[in-house]
Amino acid sequence: MRSIGEMARDGGLSASALRFYDRAGVLVPAWVDPVSGYRWYEPRQLEEARLLARLRRAGMPLADIRLVLAGWAGADADLVRGLLEAHLRRLERGLSEARSEFSTLRALLDHRENPMTSLSTTTVAQLSVPVPELAAALDTVRFAAGTDAELPMLGGVLFDIEGEDLHLVATDRYRMAVARARTSGHGGPQTQVVVPLPLADAMRALLTGEESALLSADGDRVTLEAGDRQTAGQSLGHEFPDYRRLVHLPAGQRARIDTTAFREALETGPVRASGTREQDGEPCDLSVLRVTENGTVIVCADDDDDDQNNVAVNREFLLHALTAGARDELILELGAPTAPLAIRRPDDEKAFSLLMPVRLEN
Repeated sequence: MRSIGEMARDGGLSASALRFYDRAGVLVPAWVDPVSGYRWYEPRQLEEARLLARLRRAGMPLADIRLVLAGWAGADADLVRGLLEAHLRRLERGLSEARSEFSTLRALLDHRENPMTSLSTTTVAQLSVPVPELAAALDTVRFAAGTDAELPMLGGVLFDIEGEDLHLVATDRYRMAVARARTSGHGGPQTQVVVPLPLADAMRALLTGEESALLSADGDRVTLEAGDRQTAGQSLGHEFPDYRRLVHLPAGQRARIDTTAFREALETGPVRASGTREQDGEPCDLSVLRVTENGTVIVCADDDDDDQNNVAVNREFLLHALTAGARDELILELGAPTAPLAIRRPDDEKAFSLLMPVRLEN
């Protein structure tokens, strides 16, 4: 028998992935210790784990993987070959359609009358920001920043300076966080710089105390001075998405939550083990939420899928957003099952997070 750690090491799957596939009924351990809950696997299951890892890397849906594993165990070669060939055809068809769409998009970009320009590298902006407000703003958005090397423009925090407001924005496409801080001393035009994450983290480390910090953007160089300490670096030379177009959501059902109690409900409540994160293909636990008639938010059980107002989200992402909200009470806004979930602060609704919903597999 192999322990879950040995199975993860030899099978090419993480321990969390093995737990996910157990709950999903795809690769169930041969024995579970009734006292410790520890999972043990038979030697024959190693081959299934390796096969499962390959199929997931190839993007095969879980429903098809179940059939492949069943056919593999039953030596039904025709079934397995049929499923593999069908998935390969889907991939080839999807790639062909994607190439066609990207070709059209490139042509549209080449012929736009007003092509997008990169962020200004000549604007000089200097402003004063209260240290507690800038620290809180960075804490609010940091969790949502992207790490995908193929999308370098998302690998930082947008500093959007306009009038007396400094907006900080981060997104990895699956979640987005927006915060703001008051400023003084900036009388120029709107200025935007994308601060890479290492520099943003260095800035946050300087932000202690109650005084004001001096933020400067000179060309592509960003500097923060707090007291007698300073950190500086190059901004990312990429265009950040127009976040303002993404935050105007149709009104949804709003509910005020006690953050601590809701966090406990998420951590101890039912989860749906049917989500796979698109950004890295890793499995994730889903929490299914609904606003009841009396205005409270409940975490739905696995078999409670009948209500059309149910919204499923990545539970880990939601827990991060609750922490970043940094309030004893928050407002959750749930729209349609395909609309983002908004987490807002009661005292400042311009500081919020958005989480993309996850489609439930039937």
